[in-house]
Amino acid sequence: MKCNANKSIGCTVKQCMYHCGNENFCSLDKINVGTHEANPTEVKCTDCESFRPCSGGNCN
Repeated sequence: MKCNANKSIGCTVKQCMYHCGNENFCSLDKINVGTHEANPTEVKCTDCESFRPCSGGNCN
C-alpha cells in the first residue's frame, strides 16, 4: 500500500503505523501533541498522542 506522506509532519518513529516507510514523514493529515507532565519544560515531556504501534510489529 502506498503511503501518502504529509510533508508538513516530520516523523522518525518507524514503529508507528502512520510512519511513511523510508520517508521520515507521517501519513496523517494532523496529529495531536500532548504531555504527560503537569508543567512540561523540555522536549522529552511531550508526546505524539496520534501514535499507534504497527499491527503485529509489521511496520511499513
